[in-house]
Amino acid sequence: MHEPLVLTEKVDERYHYGSISKHIAKFQIGQVVRHRVFAFRGVIFDVDPQFANTDEWYESIPEEVRPSKDQPFYHLFAENDRTHYIAYVSEQNLLADDSDLPLSHPDIPEWFDLTGRGTYELKKHSTN
Repeated sequence: MHEPLVLTEKVDERYHYGSISKHIAKFQIGQVVRHRVFAFRGVIFDVDPQFANTDEWYESIPEEVRPSKDQPFYHLFAENDRTHYIAYVSEQNLLADDSDLPLSHPDIPEWFDLTGRGTYELKKHSTN
């Protein structure tokens, strides 16, 4: 009979063993959010439990406003007064948008249905 494996040292929480994150996302897919600082809003279409973009992208953010990588990051169909684009935003920089103003990003109809309540519901074929 084999002896059981026993953990002899404290787990280092800086590492995500087995790629399982301890983070719980505050926002959900289909939710409309706005940026805390910059004048844009959008609908969430994907969530990373922690930073999952390139180091180059991360380093391009000025250090004084660079968010921690150790938090959920959200993919948004984003828009402002001038244009539509895809944004990648840390949880700390997002707020729920309760304005009820419709979004006009051209990719939204392909991914979401607008419900009678004014919310966005992910279409079945958009799930992975």
